Amino acid sequence: MDELDRITHIPNVMGGKPTIRGMRVTVGMIVGQIGAGRSIDDLLDDYPYLEREDILQALRYAAYLAEGREVVLVRG
Repeated sequence: MDELDRITHIPNVMGGKPTIRGMRVTVGMIVGQIGAGRSIDDLLDDYPYLEREDILQALRYAAYLAEGREVVLVRG
């Protein structure tokens, strides 16, 4: 997922959750806000340090994760 260069995982930032460019803004917060009916422009107004591409990558990252499969390992 080279095109997701703005999504970072830093252990000591927000507990290692995926964030935007190492800031204390999580992908989950962005996706949750969009899911609650906020627009991209609303988020850009509320968080002026974010860029449109930050939000679009957060949405693409969430879509990528949603397409994944969970594999359950059973001890034998």
